[in-house]
Parts: sequence; structure tokens; C-alpha cells
Amino acid sequence: MTKKTDAKELQKHLTWEFPNIGKEAPGQREKADKYCRDYKEFLNKGKTERECVKEAVKMLKKAGYRPFDRNASYESGDKVYFVNRGKALIATTFGKKPLTDGLRINGAHIDSPRLDLKPSPLYEKEEIAYFKTHYYGGLRKYQWGTIPLSLHGVAVKKNGETVEISLGEEENDPVFCITDLLPHLSSKQNERPLREGLKGEELNAVAASFPFEGEDLKEPVKLMALSLLHDRYGMTEKDFLRAEFELVPAGKARDVGLDGSLIGSYGQDDRVCAYTALTAEIDTKKPEHTTVTILTDKEEIGSDGNTGLNSDYVLHYIEDLAEQADVPVRDVLRASLCLSSDVNAAYDPTFADVYEKRNSCYINKGCVLSKYTGARGKSGSNDASAETMAKVISIMEEEGVYWQAGELGAVDAGGGGTIAKFVAHMDVDTVDLGVPILSMHSPFELASKLDIYNTYKAFKAFYK
Repeated sequence: MTKKTDAKELQKHLTWEFPNIGKEAPGQREKADKYCRDYKEFLNKGKTERECVKEAVKMLKKAGYRPFDRNASYESGDKVYFVNRGKALIATTFGKKPLTDGLRINGAHIDSPRLDLKPSPLYEKEEIAYFKTHYYGGLRKYQWGTIPLSLHGVAVKKNGETVEISLGEEENDPVFCITDLLPHLSSKQNERPLREGLKGEELNAVAASFPFEGEDLKEPVKLMALSLLHDRYGMTEKDFLRAEFELVPAGKARDVGLDGSLIGSYGQDDRVCAYTALTAEIDTKKPEHTTVTILTDKEEIGSDGNTGLNSDYVLHYIEDLAEQADVPVRDVLRASLCLSSDVNAAYDPTFADVYEKRNSCYINKGCVLSKYTGARGKSGSNDASAETMAKVISIMEEEGVYWQAGELGAVDAGGGGTIAKFVAHMDVDTVDLGVPILSMHSPFELASKLDIYNTYKAFKAFYK
């Protein structure tokens, strides 16, 4: 061998680049496309956290899961689920090993940035009726103007009856819309910073414009909107105070690009990880370790509240498992391993300056393993240990999963957090793993089918 050949061999041995799956494993394209057909249906049916839980329960029941009973006893292969207040869910397949060998925990969130209706949302101004909204989570407000919106949620009426609403998703349904200025009159608005292109109190959705017929009526258009809600759902204005209503982008998940290689949809952060985790859980039969698959709420606003991971509902569930097995819960937690399954920001060449190219994740290179998230100096991060990274990487590589490493943008460009720190707070080894996303937190996010499929494969390997 020449020195030049020796150097090339050494370079091949010592250096590393994450491959493009489409180039290295083109045979996965068909498998990924097939897997993602049902994923798109899940996105279409689960526009809110409540709807996601409802759809997940249907899938779990079909797969033979039963409601968890803390007073029952279970054997390897038994499958159970637990629903927390209709907004969060835990599913478990009991494993062969004792709980003192640890759980395999996988947590994803099913809430997404959206526009919540305010407690008293309906008003009339200049003969147009509007819904007042309060934005939820980190969204760019200007993106929510002039797009069709659908209304989802529940109201508990005075008699205790719960009314579910989903309006704007069917072809013949009306939709709602937030107006914006025409360019001919927007010279003053154009001087605003981009973050104030539309302000919070300008995110008012048109609800009606026809007046209710009758003489000397005060706010007849508002009355028309109320009468339509009453005719369809039996609601009155006071029922809004006992309700949770969300405006989300109307429309279905779609293939994107001439090659259909991407999926475009609202809510892929983080329902893409929720679906892959759920299907991996369902496809797990008799795992070595008992699984705990969590679909949780409130991540987009800090995981607070009793359906978010900054509460004790997951800890209480694990305590019940430990009590059933008659083992100390602290021993179970310390031996456990968790994937905080959340998305990361895929490198976008159009906005390259906010990324650090060497440490970004890319579409079509597989699921992304993020050692830490957080903002700037890793604030709000879990920061997984080398040992935890080694365990998870080994699991994926043994099963031929395509994976990559990635940070959430350049160090001083910003940052964000996940549920990882809340699970780690319970003394559990935890690391973030999920899908790279383009246009994250927008009304129409993009994800690669190959990355989604390999995330499913990673979760299935994790549970094996």
C-alpha cells in the first residue's frame, strides 16, 4: 500500500459522517411510505390532546390493552393503559425481568401550539362577530392570520352533559379565519417588528357576519352566532366559562414534494413522536423490561398542570407498579432508562445562520439523538451522561436503526426544552430522541417519512 492509500484507510476508520438513508438504504422508502399512511390518519383525527388520547385508546383497545387496575396482578406480555383526565395517557407491556431491573420509559407530548378561546370569547364589533383568542405555546403570531382554522374542544353544560365540538375539518364545514391588512394599507403595520406583525389581541377569528332577524336587537350578529351554537350543540354563552376550545389549522396531513418524501401537517411537534412511540408500544409483545409509554400534555407551556410531566401522575403510576411487585420504587426508578421523545430542528439551508452545521440534524438521516437541549448555557436541560448515550446508541445500532446527533441550533441563537428534565428529576437516566422537523411550531410542519420510520424502529428496538 502507498502512504496515500494508508491515509485514506485511516481516515475511513477514524472519521464519521451520518449517511443519507435515501442513498444508503433506498429500499426503506416504500416501507416508510406505507408506515406513514396510518400516521397521517392519526394526525387528521388528533388535532388536540383530547382527540389524540381518544384515538390512542381506540388503537390500544384494538390491540388488546385493558384499563390498568392497581389492585390486579399482571404477567409478562400483559398490556394495560391509564388515562389521566382525558388529556394524557400511559401504556404498559409487562416484561420478563423484575421491575428492579428497571423500566423502559418513553415519553412524548401530544399538545401543540394553538389558539385557545378566551373564557368569554364571543363579541360583536361593527356588525361582525369574533372569537377572542389567547395563544398557547411558542408560536409566531403572524403565521396564524388568513389561514383556515377549525374549532375543537369540549364544553360541560349546566346539567353536567359534556358536548364535544369539531367544526371545520369536514369538506362542507365552515371554517374560521383571522384577518390581516391588505398590502395597500399596511405601510404603518410594515414598520412593526416581525414578532408584532400580528399582536396577541389582534388574533380575533371571524365567527359570523349575518344578523339575527328581529327589531331593536343589541348585537344581532353575536346573537346569530350564539343561536347557531345552541341549535347545533345546545350551548349558551355562559357555557364558554365551562369549556376548553381550541382553534387549530384546518385541513389534512399531506405528502410534500414531487417525490412525496415529506409529510406536511399541523401538530407534528410532537405527535410524530407520540404516534411512533404508541405503535412501537403496541407492536411490543414480551419485552425484557416492562415498558411505560407516556403521551403527555402541557409540554408547550412548561409541562405544568396535573396533566403535564411537571406533576406526579407518572410517578404515582410507577409507584403503583412497584407496589404491585412489592419492590421499592426508588430501586425501580434508578435502574430505569427513558427516551424523552421530542422533535428537533432540522437544518434549513434557507436560514443557515441560526444553525451550527456540524452539530445540526438533517432530514433523511434518521431519528435524532440530542444529548442536551436547553437555551444558551444549557439552561433547562437534562444533559444525558456518556453512559446513557452509549446505551441508547448501542440499542439502535444493534437493530440497524439510522440515527444522527443534533443540537437545537447555534448556541446563542436561542433554544428550547423538553420533558427530559422532569423524568430525570425522578432519578431516571434520560436522553432526548425524536424526529427532525422543518418549520417547527408553524401551522404546517414538515417531517421526512424515512426519519419517522426510523424513529419507530428506534422505539421498537428500545422496547425489545
